Amino acid sequence: MQKTKQQVSVLFLLFSVLFCVCLIAANLLETKQISVLGISLTGGLIVFPVSYIINDCVCEVWGYKKARLLIWLGFAMNFFFVMMGALCDWIPGAPYWTNNAGFHAVFGLAPRVAAASFLAFVVGSFANAYVMSKMKLHDGGRHFSARAILSTIAGESIDSLIFFPLALSGVVPTEELPKLMLWQVFLKTFYEIIALPITIKVVKALKEHEGEDVYDEGVNYSIWKIFSLG
Repeated sequence: MQKTKQQVSVLFLLFSVLFCVCLIAANLLETKQISVLGISLTGGLIVFPVSYIINDCVCEVWGYKKARLLIWLGFAMNFFFVMMGALCDWIPGAPYWTNNAGFHAVFGLAPRVAAASFLAFVVGSFANAYVMSKMKLHDGGRHFSARAILSTIAGESIDSLIFFPLALSGVVPTEELPKLMLWQVFLKTFYEIIALPITIKVVKALKEHEGEDVYDEGVNYSIWKIFSLG
């Protein structure tokens, strides 16, 4: 029995690389707390929303199946990076090494925080792709801006609802958690809105270059059919 070859384009590959870089960079930047207009945030906010924009572009042009592959690829690369960092952090430093505390602050991710981060990323990213795909079918391809924003709100809301209680419950005062979650969702969505004119141009250019504009008719939305691309 001959298997059908399943291929991806060079541009999809490049978007996948950028997606993985954004996730890994966000993990590193999360270790710094920043203050924007008096609001306390994590440094990951600078780059993490870009991963949702990439998810939107991929789902809009290549469809849910490619977005599903992208999400799991990002998860695998991020997991590998975090595990290698944790392993290196666990290995004793050389006698002359004096920066153990700094290295541990960046790579010594607590198991609870790591688990919450991975779970929130997967569920939030798939929610984003699902809403994007379903709205495109419902609207017949119209209203890209609306579905890009609404899918981000759905994905980021679920991400925050999972991550903050699991990772920070008992660390951050209970009354502060809702504020943190709301600010994260608001600012990440605002980020998406600011970047929307660029996103629209990128999507248009991709569709013209690739000759693709996939509508997910009859698609199985199971998150486990990773290599079902045809």
